Formats: sequence, C-alpha cells, structure tokens
Amino acid sequence: MEWIDLLQQDWAFRALLASIMVGISCGILGAFIVLRNMSLVGDALSHAILPGVVFAFVLFGGYSVWGFFLGSVAAGLLAALLITWIQNNIQTRNDAAIGIVFTAMFSIGVIGISHLSRNEGAHIDLKDFLFGNVLGVSDQDLVLSFLVLLVVVVGIILFYRPLFITTFQSVVAKTMGIRVELVHYFLMLLLSFAVVSALQTVGVILVVAMLITPASTALLLSDRLKNVIFLSALIGIIAAIGGMVAAILFDTTPGPAIAIVATLMYLLAAIFAPEKGFFVRYWIRTKERWKVESEDVLKEAYSLQLKEELTLESLGEKLGWNKGKLNRFIQQLKQQDLIQKSEFQLTSKGRKKAEKLVRAHRLWETYLVNKMGMDASQIHEEAERLEHHLTEEILSEVDEVLDFPSLDPHGSPIPDKIHFLAEEIKREVPKDFEVIDEQQSSKISSQLWKLGVGPNSRWKRAYMMGQEVHLEDGSGNEIRIPSVLASLIEVRSV
Repeated sequence: MEWIDLLQQDWAFRALLASIMVGISCGILGAFIVLRNMSLVGDALSHAILPGVVFAFVLFGGYSVWGFFLGSVAAGLLAALLITWIQNNIQTRNDAAIGIVFTAMFSIGVIGISHLSRNEGAHIDLKDFLFGNVLGVSDQDLVLSFLVLLVVVVGIILFYRPLFITTFQSVVAKTMGIRVELVHYFLMLLLSFAVVSALQTVGVILVVAMLITPASTALLLSDRLKNVIFLSALIGIIAAIGGMVAAILFDTTPGPAIAIVATLMYLLAAIFAPEKGFFVRYWIRTKERWKVESEDVLKEAYSLQLKEELTLESLGEKLGWNKGKLNRFIQQLKQQDLIQKSEFQLTSKGRKKAEKLVRAHRLWETYLVNKMGMDASQIHEEAERLEHHLTEEILSEVDEVLDFPSLDPHGSPIPDKIHFLAEEIKREVPKDFEVIDEQQSSKISSQLWKLGVGPNSRWKRAYMMGQEVHLEDGSGNEIRIPSVLASLIEVRSV
C-alpha cells in the first residue's frame, strides 16, 4: 500500500519515531497534569516557551535545536515561577494568573518572531512553532526527543511516590515531610522538557492535546494511577501512529491529524468505556429505574392484596400506568417468581420483598418525624425515594435508634424484620418470635411440619446445643431441630 511505502522512507520514519516518543512523554506527564487539575498550566507552558525560542535564535545566531531547547525550558520555568508568584502574593484567581502570564509571554514570542522575520531576514516560520513541522524532523530532534523521554521516564520512576502522594493528598504529604512545592516545580521542569520536544511534531498550540487527551482517555478506562500512566502512554503512541497514517492518506498536516486521532480515541472511550462510558452508565441508569419501578409494583400489589382488592385494573390505577407498561413489569416479576403464574397474587417471595420495602418506607418516615423533626405531611416523598436504596444494615440501625417502633407516624404498622432462626439465636436481646407461614421452599415447610413446627407457631426461646437448635414455647414444650435446617428457617420477632 502507498502509505506503508511512504512510512518506510527515511523522513517519514524519523517523523513517526519522533511522534511516538512525544506521545509517550506527553502521555506519562499528562496523567499527573490532568489529575492535579493543571491542564491549563500545560497549555500555558506550551505557549509561554515562544519567547525562549526567539531569545535562543538571537543568542545562537540562527536555528539550533539545543539552543531552542535551553531557551524554551528557561522560558517555561520562568512562566511557572511567575504564575506561582502571582497566585501566592496577589489577590488574583488561579486560572486568571495562568491566563495573564501565558498570553503575555506568547504575545512577546509572536512579536519577536515577526520582528526577526521582517528586519533580520531570518527564516523563522511562525506556523511551524504553532502547529509543528514533523516532516522536518532532524537527527538532532530525534536525539532531543529520546533524551526528554528518558528523563521523563526515569524521573517518574524515581519520584513516583512523592508525585503520587502530592497528587492525591498534598496535606498528608506535607505532614510526611515531603516538599510539595519542590515536587510541583520538578513536574513543571519535566513538563517544559516534554513541551519543547513536541515543538516539531504538534507545535505549541496542539501540544496541550497530547498532554490532556490521552490522559483523560486513560482515566475513563482505569482508576489505578499506574494503569492510567501506562494507558496514557499507549494512547499517545496510537495517536501518533494513527495521525501520521491519516496525514498521509488525506494529504494533511500531521500535527493536527495526531490531535484529531487522540480526540477520536477519547470519544470512543467516553461512549464505550467498561465502567464510565455513556452506554454503560445509560444501562445502569435504565436498570436502576427498572428496579425502582418493579419494586413500586410489588409494594402497591402487596397493599392491594392485603385489602383483597388486587386486580390488574386496580394496580394500574394505583400506579397511574397504562396496561402495556404494567404487563411488561408483571411478566418480568412472574419470571422472577415474585408474582404467581397461575393467578394474579404475590408469591411468598414477592410478599417478603414487598414487606421489606414497606418496612423501609415506614421506618424512614418514623425517623424523619422523631429524629429530624419533620412534619408527617412532608415525609412521604422523601421516604418513597429512599426506600429503594436503604440497606438492611442501615434499617437495623434506624430500628434500634427508634427503639423498635411498631407504628409509623400515620398509624400504619411497621413490618418486623425477617430473620433466619440461626440469626435469631445470636441476637443479644432475643424477643419472642414466630415461624413465618411460608418458607423459602415447600420442602422446608414439610420438614418443619414433621418435627411439629407449624406455620405461625410462636416460641419464647431458642438456643444451640451441639448440632441441634432447641425451641421452647411458653408452656415448657421443647422441640429439637438440626442446625443445618435452622439456618434455612425464616422467623419474625413478635
């Protein structure tokens, strides 16, 4: 293919190699820049180095890779110092200080280049610095890019721990004796190196894309810093290669093409990332909404069933849903064995789940009135929203704080928590309990019946002895149950 033949040519290979090294350097540093909310600082340094280029051109009497490097790094560090000084000593917002410094220095650089081109007869093309000229990469540029990459990689490896701590916990870092400001300036130094090495590939304007976009893409794919650093560097490499190929195929400028490829990769991650992508988050929101609405169906069906008024029509009217929507949920609940398939009634499993929702709703209403001082007329919507998200641990704690209330603020009974018999034995303050009428399976109910434990039978005491659980009623009668079976029996305090 033509583009493969072109990449095998010497100038194209140098351009590709330089782009890859810049992609790795910027990708690694970009992970820290983005996590530290310093994206605008990276943009500022990339623009602020322009006066250093002008100064180096004058000092070295013409184009010099190493002269540009030294001048650019000096200008970058000066910009970082000025920004920090303004932020610490003058009442100016942080982002404003960055904008003031980099626009001033960038303007000085543009004026200097224009003056040299007009009056000194020097051949300095401003757009090469702004947008890069990767096809003009020399051997010296490759050496510079390699050295910068080496310094960045070694610097990150050696100072990973202080960089990690200061990135996430700067206050803790200070208490550990880490000089946060020194780490900050070290990162700025590495950033200046990376920006200078990117001059030939993407230029001062587009270098911010190589710093921010790969790192932002990596953060959508992972939350572990080491993984983010690796992925960011890898994305930088892919963007460099993809941009070069795109530039050849579409006969366009390589620098902007590299930035566009990096952006396309970010968009793909934003849509398809396993945990943070749009589709995954949309699916999670849809699943959560379906869960909430399914539980609303169960709760309202339970309320109507207690009144012996449960019909498809009465349930639809209570929920305010049309028949089509209600039928979809009913079929799903039947598949989950929460609604009987033979007749329109909740199964034992469905009633238990509905009771948990009613318990959560009424307990939370009671808490809002008794502990938060809210009026009974104000609490329904809040309890309606939270009943789907309150865990059993939270509800048990609320129940204890409220001293195990039996009625909610509206006078409605609060269903008691269903325990397994083995849990009931372990409770510090045991209460009288009853075996609920319908167990998890008919086999358990059958075994209990054979042992003399009928549905809704009440017991005063339960204790463990060997491999058996002993049940005692108020009359002194005792029944022994195997411990394995006891762990499956559901009971309710009374």
